[in-house]
Amino acid sequence: MLQDPLTLYKLIVLYMLNRVTFPLTKAQVSDFILEREYTNFLTLQQAFAELAEAGMLSSRPMGNRTQLAITEEGIQTLHYFDKHIGDSIKQEIDSYLKEHELTLRNELSVQGNYYKSTSGEFETRLVAKDRDITLVDITLSVPTEELAAAICANWQKKNESVYQYLIQELF
Repeated sequence: MLQDPLTLYKLIVLYMLNRVTFPLTKAQVSDFILEREYTNFLTLQQAFAELAEAGMLSSRPMGNRTQLAITEEGIQTLHYFDKHIGDSIKQEIDSYLKEHELTLRNELSVQGNYYKSTSGEFETRLVAKDRDITLVDITLSVPTEELAAAICANWQKKNESVYQYLIQELF
């Protein structure tokens, strides 16, 4: 077993990122690790920072989220130290990813953001993607921030039916 628990947390992060074919957000990885009480928030943030600094994961901001992806160096490191992750932890990660794959993927592919425009109105930008291909990108102008926030929240819930409606009406 590993002497340094921080190293195990880093390996868990790398293992999770290596087991999916799409990027995960920092929040998604954190939720899994923190819910199981493997470590605390601050230690996990240290693990993310050290992995990024060492070039083992890449991160890119995407709206109010940060996408994480394993790099080639991270894959090589994981391959070398893979045996230091317990089989029970690997099984837990694999089960979680299999059970939540669609939800995890959809969280990244559906985005709704809003901002106050120079006219004083609020602009909502609603995007749905599938494997980095933009399916729909809609900008709506609305009079209040409350309405903009509600539209973004509803987009998360109803994006598929809105997309289907648009396809039916426009084709």
